Amino acid sequence: MQRIAVIGGGITGITSAYALAKRGYHVTVFEKHRYAAMETSFANGGQLSASNAEVWNHWPTVIKGMRWMLRNDAPLLVNPRPSWHKLSWFGEFIASIPRYAANTTETARLAIAAREHLFQWAKDEQIDFDLKQKGILHIYRDKAGYDHAAKVSQLLSKGGLERRAVSPDEMRAIEPTLAGSYYGGFYTESDATGDIHKFTHGLAQAAERRGVTLKYGHSVQDLGADEQHAWITATIEGEADGEPVRETFDSVVVCAGVGSRALAAKLGDRVNIYPVKGYSITVQLDDAASQQAAPNVSLLDDETKLVTSRLGDDRFRIAGTAEFNGFNRDIRDNRIRPLTRWVEECFPGVSTRRVVPWAGLRPMLPNMLPKVGRGKSPTVFYNTGHGHLGWTLSAITAYMLADAVQAEEEASASASTTRSV
Repeated sequence: MQRIAVIGGGITGITSAYALAKRGYHVTVFEKHRYAAMETSFANGGQLSASNAEVWNHWPTVIKGMRWMLRNDAPLLVNPRPSWHKLSWFGEFIASIPRYAANTTETARLAIAAREHLFQWAKDEQIDFDLKQKGILHIYRDKAGYDHAAKVSQLLSKGGLERRAVSPDEMRAIEPTLAGSYYGGFYTESDATGDIHKFTHGLAQAAERRGVTLKYGHSVQDLGADEQHAWITATIEGEADGEPVRETFDSVVVCAGVGSRALAAKLGDRVNIYPVKGYSITVQLDDAASQQAAPNVSLLDDETKLVTSRLGDDRFRIAGTAEFNGFNRDIRDNRIRPLTRWVEECFPGVSTRRVVPWAGLRPMLPNMLPKVGRGKSPTVFYNTGHGHLGWTLSAITAYMLADAVQAEEEASASASTTRSV
């Protein structure tokens, strides 16, 4: 059976390694951090949200983003400093607008398919990740936002998703702790939430039990591939004077998040991922009053582009915003304050005395769909570019990746048999 290297120990890398191991492959994961899920998979919004499958390639989104450019606290912020990477990405983003409806429907279909695998894996491996299957409530403050959501619901329905319109009174019945005045909402009962970091860590342990080698603290410096093999050169954390280690595999899978573009270029492939920074805060619910005042149902506020999840009894996660500012990982106060302010307005009974801020870089492709499958070389594969839906789509894209690897192996074996005959 083939030896396969997976580059990246985030949600897509670990799910890929697990899916490949279940097929019987010998898998080695290279991760530069000491643990799994330490970057974009560390503290996201927590939603497993087929209802958030709408892609961003839409003229109203572009126009709204241009209006927001002068506001430091805007949900969408673009650094106006030009770069070829940024310009090429936005050019392809605009070119994908005609596929807005089809890509939204396809993303919903993938998200629904992902649930079956992710929930089953968690059950099989007994992974506790603060799963809540209480649905997701989208909230709208005005008719324009609500009417747009109704149109999106039609696209999601084509992908197989059921979500229903709800009145303000029904919204309060679904989540009684929500304060404020709203025009209406849409509720998706089949959506869920959980802690991505806890899930990824648990699945990494399960993958290791299934024979996967986890090489933490290994930073990939170089790699290459030909028709028969792939090789990786990595340095080991803490060994400043150590020689880089080179290993050869039958295939390599790139799941390196925002680092995938540079690695793909070394392999002769173009994967135009741009790092889109998102922020989150985790509100520590230290007292009984805050625990009672925090919501149990996950929310998506379309106006502010914020999502929430309740993680156990004592944590409340709020995440969102999109910042096009290159590989900058700084946590900016003027981006965090709107998240804290939103909690204080929508859930005034929740204490924000202890809030943990975080920022991560989403690996986003211009058409908002992940790249899954083979590269130019038959020994190179990709599972990357999931953008803001890596957690939601991870299980199905890992399954698709394993299918692609197996199909290539079978095709190679068939061709070899034909040649020998």
